[in-house]
Amino acid sequence: MEQTPPLTPRRVRFSDLGRWSYQRAWDFQEVLFSETIERKSANRSRPQSEQIPTEDTLLFVEHPHVYTLGKSGDYANLLANETQLQELGIEFFKINRGGDITYHGPGQLVGYPILDLDHYYTDIHRYLRTLEDVIIDTLAEYGLSGDRSPGETGVWLDVGTPFARKICAMGVRASRWVTMHGWALNVNTDLKYFQYIVPCGITDKAVTSLHLEVGHPIDETELKGKVQRHFASRFGITLAETSWEALHPGSSPG
Repeated sequence: MEQTPPLTPRRVRFSDLGRWSYQRAWDFQEVLFSETIERKSANRSRPQSEQIPTEDTLLFVEHPHVYTLGKSGDYANLLANETQLQELGIEFFKINRGGDITYHGPGQLVGYPILDLDHYYTDIHRYLRTLEDVIIDTLAEYGLSGDRSPGETGVWLDVGTPFARKICAMGVRASRWVTMHGWALNVNTDLKYFQYIVPCGITDKAVTSLHLEVGHPIDETELKGKVQRHFASRFGITLAETSWEALHPGSSPG
């Protein structure tokens, strides 16, 4: 049953982590993800008056060079061998999100929403479409018409033409309606690193970046502000700046 949005926008914690290694950010997500699920499970045995509400979180992060392969991905879509990866300085992880292989690196805005969808709607497909809408809304502010490609998650340009190209990859994991992982928007990204993979397992479409499309470097601070605003609007929430230490006191600085 779809829920009615609250009259007062829900408060969602927001933290821009800066540049973190993929492993560190993955571990941090897992902590917040597991805490949310454990709290939901504990609440089932408590009366309504004693329940502890779960807290939603949006993380922004930039990773050093890394390739990640989703749980149903094909290793054949990694075109570099171990020696080449070492020479290029690129890490590789097989992970527990949906989707195939993708690249993360400097100049890319990675967003990890850790949301309890019981607060919004329990529909993963609608959730993914809403994330796509956030990026489509943001691209429009730069004069670009982002779109969906039928059967392919993410945000694209010039869909249905020989020039179709992906600008934002997406892949999520959900358990008990709690989400983790998210999107990777190519902003000032060096696209040469995509030549060592078959991005998302798709062989007939190119990859692009916001920098390439508009013809000049993008102010990443300004870009982040736009994404935050559209995320808040699409989910009907307010974002509250929170340090990563406050999100999970006692976490290692890594």
